[in-house]
This record gives sequence, C-alpha cells and structure tokens, in this order.
Amino acid sequence: MAAHSLTVGFDLDMTLIDSRPGIKAAYQELSARTGTFVDADLAVTRLGPPLEQEIGQWFPEERVAEIAGLYRELYPEYAVAASPALPGAREALAAVHAAGGRVIVVTAKYEPNAKLHLEHLGLDVDALCGTLWAEGKAEALRKHHAQVYVGDHLGDVVGAHTAGALSVAVATGPCDATELRNAGAEVVLADLTEFPSWLERYVAEGADGGDGAAT
Repeated sequence: MAAHSLTVGFDLDMTLIDSRPGIKAAYQELSARTGTFVDADLAVTRLGPPLEQEIGQWFPEERVAEIAGLYRELYPEYAVAASPALPGAREALAAVHAAGGRVIVVTAKYEPNAKLHLEHLGLDVDALCGTLWAEGKAEALRKHHAQVYVGDHLGDVVGAHTAGALSVAVATGPCDATELRNAGAEVVLADLTEFPSWLERYVAEGADGGDGAAT
C-alpha cells in the first residue's frame, strides 16, 4: 500500500475523547433549564447514536428538535473543557500522519461542537464530518477514500462496512470487545494505545491487517 494513499477515519465520542463528563454536565444544565428530569448518568452510558434519539427518551416528540437545539447551544460552555482525550488518541493520529496518511473524523456529533473539541484538545486532523451516524458515515468515508474506520460503537462497524472500509474497533465505549467482534469488526483493540503498532503492521503488510488483539 502506498503510504500517501492511506486515509484513516476516526469516530469522536469514546474513541478519541472521553466526552462523558462534559455531556453529563450539559444534560444536567439542560434538565435545570427545562425543568424536565434527564438521567445524565444513564445518558452517558449509551453515547454514539444521534442526539435526538437520547432527547426523545426524556421529551415528547414534538419538542425533540427544540430541545436538541437548546442542548447544542449549551454544549460549548458545559461540555468541551470537561472532556479529555482518551489514552492513545494523540499518538494514534500522529501514527497515521507519520505513515504519510490523512486523518478524518466522522462523527454523529453536531459538527461545530465536534470542531470545538478538536481545537480545545489540539487534536490534529485533516478533515471533520459531523452529524453522520451508522450507514450515513459511509458518505464521508467514501468521499475521503478512507480504507480504515476506527470507532467504539456497533454503528461504527456498520459505517465502515457500508463504505467498504476495514472496521477497527476500540472497546472504550458502550460496546465491549465481544459485541464489536460479533458485529463484524475485523480488528478489535482494547484502546487507542494499541493502534500505532497495529497500523505499522497494517502498512507493512500492504493493507492486510485484519488481525487484532481483543479484550
């Protein structure tokens, strides 16, 4: 595989960043502003799908769009600074660049808020595509010719496969390694600290890297 042709996509929440503290704070503020109880601790255990899906658990259907808009307005103040990078995130991105490749982030998160996370943490990416989920992620992955997509959710496996990309899963989100492998992820890593060594093998073997350590 020519190094310059390498493009790797990454999910954001629970793949590159631990957004649980920030999202919890944003939901708590949303609950205070609206007077509607939102179990923030529960909500952060099921990150991945679009925001509207979670909002719909707590608010009537006719208010979902309105409340989602309010949440997104609150998000920069309450969620960004509180959300750290996950172990190995910076090193994973650096490994792709060191191999002569490009990094794209493809996330279900509202793109302006996703950009704030990347800027706050100084995560170096070449492109960002937001508001895409599961099969919808394939749109961006195909556009950028990504050969690999790294994510933590079953929806990320679906997105990778829909795009014809290799699914590399990290067991740092709501889905454990067994679930991810059963969903069809070709590679399952404990976390991103294992990614640089896997990528080195993947590039050396000419893009035949479908063997990963599972936990």
